[in-house]
Amino acid sequence: MEIDIYTSPLCGFCTIAKNLLIKKGVNFNEYDVLKDPSLKPIMIKRANGTKTVPQIFINQQHIGGWEQLSGLDQNGKLDEILSKK
Repeated sequence: MEIDIYTSPLCGFCTIAKNLLIKKGVNFNEYDVLKDPSLKPIMIKRANGTKTVPQIFINQQHIGGWEQLSGLDQNGKLDEILSKK
């Protein structure tokens, strides 16, 4: 399971998204686009042009931002995705 999350320290939704992943007990790679601006164009390309953070990827699949992650959690699909190896 590989989870990538692009964040910024100024982003409250980034913190909430990371806390949810921590609560789920999964490890993730965090990429701070404020600390390393060279990561932002990579994130935008991976996220099909989306420029906002957080942007979350699970096993190379673009999940979206906090709203999409939260939606997956609320309907039980996030646990399903995270349980796949």
